[in-house]
Amino acid sequence: MSINKSYAVLGLGRYGMAVAQELVNSGAEVLAVDIDQLTVNNAALSIPVCKCADVTEPEVIKQLGISNIDVVIVAMGGNLESAVLAVTLCKEAGVPTVIAKCGSEMHRKILYRIGADEVIIPEKESGVRLARNLVSAGFAEMIDISDAVSMVELNVRKEWLGKSLMELSLRRKYGINVVAVRKGEEVITSLDPAMPLDNDMTLIVIAETAKLQKLK
Repeated sequence: MSINKSYAVLGLGRYGMAVAQELVNSGAEVLAVDIDQLTVNNAALSIPVCKCADVTEPEVIKQLGISNIDVVIVAMGGNLESAVLAVTLCKEAGVPTVIAKCGSEMHRKILYRIGADEVIIPEKESGVRLARNLVSAGFAEMIDISDAVSMVELNVRKEWLGKSLMELSLRRKYGINVVAVRKGEEVITSLDPAMPLDNDMTLIVIAETAKLQKLK
């Protein structure tokens, strides 16, 4: 997904706030919604667009303009009924991608069944990591090594095709270190800096997370 998409986060508990805050920090357009006014007031201190609303109501979904959002994150895992209703209404509104938070494998199955495109169990994936993956256009996968350093699988860009790592000087230009190349099922760790890149490759790189912004 991409920083150029629009996002809505429904539910501003700890997980929802982490997602919304990271998306905002990455420069994405974010609508944050919660049913509790005090929670919304606190969130508004750091998130520009916050609304107090009950997203289990069809008319509210319409008023919020959810049908115009590219990606909705339903972070209401503590209340399965509300999460089910929100996911259903968002899909009925035509949202292309709805990601839901849940608390158990059973709830995950239910949310997939009613139309969620992806379901996250917070104990297995942090809100910050989800947000970074959402806005990391061109990254096949992102893994946090520490708070400041990440490892990503980076798709070979069109302008890089046919050029070698030596020619591209990715470390000098972007501050990233290519540690391996994946080609199909093969992972090549003994890199030939003169090897030309092609469409079948992804680059496995390590870099400071902030520097990855230069690749977007």
